[in-house]
Amino acid sequence: MENLLVTGYRAHELGIYDQKHKGIPYILQAMENRLIPLLDEGLKWIITPGQYGVDLWAIEIAIRLKQHYPELRCSILTAYQNPEERWNDQKKAYYEQILRGVDYYAPVSKQPYAGSWQFAARDELLLRKTDGILLVYDEEAGVASPKFIKERALAKQETEGYRYISIGTEEIQAVADEMNSSMFEE
Repeated sequence: MENLLVTGYRAHELGIYDQKHKGIPYILQAMENRLIPLLDEGLKWIITPGQYGVDLWAIEIAIRLKQHYPELRCSILTAYQNPEERWNDQKKAYYEQILRGVDYYAPVSKQPYAGSWQFAARDELLLRKTDGILLVYDEEAGVASPKFIKERALAKQETEGYRYISIGTEEIQAVADEMNSSMFEE
């Protein structure tokens, strides 16, 4: 697998409203734990839709992993132009910082938000351009926006062998437990 779509929850779906939330490091570590073996197998691109939450955290990890995997590239393909224009200043600053580290950025639709069709077009492109997906989503915790990309990815897995990898709340909790117990051992 060379091209991986990484997506999942939007930050607000997790009750996260800024970058200081104590749960973010656990989500980052869970994703990194899944990405490193894929990089060792030849992963070249991490591609996200660039929404505030798992998408941008995945790019943050990719930028950090480039130190050990210099061949790694990362990309953001948004649904429409300037998705951050209605975000608060703190989110905009984080987004701009992330954009400085990506290798490729483009909106699928060259216009501002015009309708849900832009998300469908983006998802179609993302699924077509990638060999697999790493999805941070746990349907048992409640239905949220990642449900739709999950359904499409599973359908593509069934027909084309698209690789589907998921991270759920149990895995993130295990990472949190491990990180917290190692803090007490030091």
